[in-house]
Amino acid sequence: MSEHTGLHLSKAELEAGLPALALSPQDPGTIEMIVVRPSEDARLTPASVEISAELGVHGDHWSVGKYRDYRDTQIAIINSRLLDLVSGSRERWALAGDNIVADLDLSRVNLVPGQKLEMGTAVVEITDTPHTGCNKFAGRFGADALRFVNVGPGKEMRLRGIYARVLQDGAISVGDRISKL
Repeated sequence: MSEHTGLHLSKAELEAGLPALALSPQDPGTIEMIVVRPSEDARLTPASVEISAELGVHGDHWSVGKYRDYRDTQIAIINSRLLDLVSGSRERWALAGDNIVADLDLSRVNLVPGQKLEMGTAVVEITDTPHTGCNKFAGRFGADALRFVNVGPGKEMRLRGIYARVLQDGAISVGDRISKL
């Protein structure tokens, strides 16, 4: 999987995509992709996976890595429409490194910390830990993309994504509904 295509959108191109991002459903949403990171830069995109309070996304390096003690960052969720905009192709979505790519409004107005979501047979809870991205995100999608998701409307909409912790173990699959509880 190539990390960099040389295509990075400008600030103006990213801002022109805001209207499409605002159309993300508030409830219910849909799991568009599942990403398991068995090691730091490896990515698998299974059709389904188990998630648990003990291990987060089964097979993901979170469960054995240095972040394991931080339950508030167990599962990273990002908006699929944002990835459509910044990635150039669905084949590059997994590079963002988020476990669940969802067609869902992730804004704080729609999903407050403590909000519970049912997906598949599992239940997760949105945490208040901010997800701000890193230099890898900038390298893969551009410095303007990193700024776009972290300031102004992008920050308000939490376009870089959100974190959740597992409350009820279960299985999730691509195509599952994500419903507020």
